[in-house]
Amino acid sequence: MKYIPYGFQWIDENDIREVISVLKSDWITTGPKIQEFEDALCRYTGASHSVAVNSGTSALDISVQSLELPPSSEVITTPFTFVATSNSIIYNGLKPVFADICEDTRNIDPDSIRNKISERTKAIIYVDYAGQPCDIKEIKEIAEDFDLYLIEDASHAIGSEYENKKTGTFADMTIFSFHPVKHITTGEGGAVLTDNEELHEKLSMLRSHGIDKTTSERYGPDASWAYDMKYLGRNYRITDFQAALGISQLGKLDSYLDKRREIAGIYSELFADVPEITIPSVRKNLKHSWHLYTVLIDSRVHRDVFFGKMRANNIGVNLHYIPIYKFSYYQGKYGSIGELPVTEDVFKRIITLPLFPRMQYDDVLKVVETTKKLLSK
Repeated sequence: MKYIPYGFQWIDENDIREVISVLKSDWITTGPKIQEFEDALCRYTGASHSVAVNSGTSALDISVQSLELPPSSEVITTPFTFVATSNSIIYNGLKPVFADICEDTRNIDPDSIRNKISERTKAIIYVDYAGQPCDIKEIKEIAEDFDLYLIEDASHAIGSEYENKKTGTFADMTIFSFHPVKHITTGEGGAVLTDNEELHEKLSMLRSHGIDKTTSERYGPDASWAYDMKYLGRNYRITDFQAALGISQLGKLDSYLDKRREIAGIYSELFADVPEITIPSVRKNLKHSWHLYTVLIDSRVHRDVFFGKMRANNIGVNLHYIPIYKFSYYQGKYGSIGELPVTEDVFKRIITLPLFPRMQYDDVLKVVETTKKLLSK
């Protein structure tokens, strides 16, 4: 019986040809394809600048670093995300402060953000959970009221829209991830988008050791050997063959999104009359990009038993996410963080169902039928 994973990449022959073409060229890293990929991301999102890096985690790290916040400053974020979001805060000597989430969207709750603000708060990192943009208008108002920086972790949300505008230009910086389970892939990879020229220049240096001259600027018969290291950067560079794959994938993003939305629509229709399941809610002023399709299981159903039985039936359900404050590192470093009742309730009941563009209709039906069958027992 075929195993259906929760997510999977789609690499076609055109993608492969583009990568091979770069592998046969003179530049396989720090070359022209990277700028081409960055320009394509800007055209797609409407952002002024893009800095491509080797992972979404790297993108988060240099975004926080670029703000140059005072040591021990606080950054408010969601606990219902992958650890990279809050780890990027700790990497830079800052303290993550967790706000609660909204049950219907699993996104960070603006009211909880307000309650968590202190005199040490300097920034907010909000996550567009599963591909649904947050309440961006409310979060921006909070940032303006308290003079806070905004970083949008849109690792789930490339191609999503908020009030008819694509994700990528709402915050001071926006993060994308190109891991294989995301909407498009470069193998591993990520990007930071910004409309701020000063931040763009800083981010470009931070991804390459903090050096102010690119490799191409130091190449050729007329180039100088001289360069300066202005920041304590890291080697977060992406390769040209990864960028070539990203360009090819980006050209198919809208078709991938259409397929994801189609599958999500089938799930929502077929689960609408199942009392043991609460399907995800979608706000009216946006377009969801459906990185994940998550449901809440009725509290009378033992979620972990259901999880095991779905896996035993070759359906790769998953769990997004274990709240970050539950991990031993965070408990040892920060101890109790206070009550986050919605996060706790959602964590106990949530399940991620398979969703990726290459899923066949029969695969979707198998997921639905198996889910209904197990819940009826």
